[in-house]
Amino acid sequence: MRLAFMGSPEFSVPALEALAGAGHDVAAVYCQPPKPAGRGQAVRKCAVQVAAERLGLEVRTPGRLRKDDAAQAAFADLGLDAAVVAAYGLIVPPAMLAAPRLGCLNIHASLLPRWRGAAPIQAAILAGDAETGVTIMQMDAGLDTGAMLLSEAVPITPRTTADDLHDVLARIGAALILRALDERPAPVPQPAEGATYVAKLTREDGRIDWTLGSDELDRRIRALNPWPGTATVLDGQPLKILAAVPAEGAGAPGTVLDAHLTIACGSGALRAERVQRPGRAAMAVEAFLHGHHVPPGTVLG
Repeated sequence: MRLAFMGSPEFSVPALEALAGAGHDVAAVYCQPPKPAGRGQAVRKCAVQVAAERLGLEVRTPGRLRKDDAAQAAFADLGLDAAVVAAYGLIVPPAMLAAPRLGCLNIHASLLPRWRGAAPIQAAILAGDAETGVTIMQMDAGLDTGAMLLSEAVPITPRTTADDLHDVLARIGAALILRALDERPAPVPQPAEGATYVAKLTREDGRIDWTLGSDELDRRIRALNPWPGTATVLDGQPLKILAAVPAEGAGAPGTVLDAHLTIACGSGALRAERVQRPGRAAMAVEAFLHGHHVPPGTVLG
């Protein structure tokens, strides 16, 4: 098929590679424009642009699509059978949704209608869901409201992280989109009941509130790393907690309970396993404590 691919982050790359590898004619790849990133704010291309250029594909990086008649006309002129969208980051206007012969298919990282929106992987862990998955959806003008074509579920264990799910779901999405294009399954409308929405994450979401219970904080740490990360304040400086496990203990929320960096929560406690100071490498908590004395009774902010 003659396709356009629309995606930006690392999650989208396996699908692009699968489509190209299966022999589909990828006429153009749309992704977010290069942006400043990192401590030096050097301008960087997104993961999809890097992959597309490696594959020798045409790349287009419009800053917007809505109210851009030229960009919409250029898309229509591609003469597409379908477009595949995976975490693109821009709203695709109705004229572009209707331009391909078979419309636009979206790779969405949840079991729709649960967790429509911008951060479905993190939302499933935060909520304590027992499973999540990928849905291939026929896009319409709504927010992840289109009819479903295919889906596949995966379990969420008590130790599953967002990174774990990201990689698994990216591979599943790549396999499912090939099937959807090959098999052309009948679209099934999403049920009206059970729909949930999740907003885009912000840096503020990563600040640890020690008054929450240890189970909820455990889910937040697993869900929000690597971005925005979960952090507390120690000696006036941020300390990222990259991994932790629920532990026995009680005390005023945020209080260090022992020499192993077990911290009291609103109920229960968490024992930190991996931490990071700003500008420093991540390290096991034992290594961190060799160079930083954090006596029991210290209160984290």
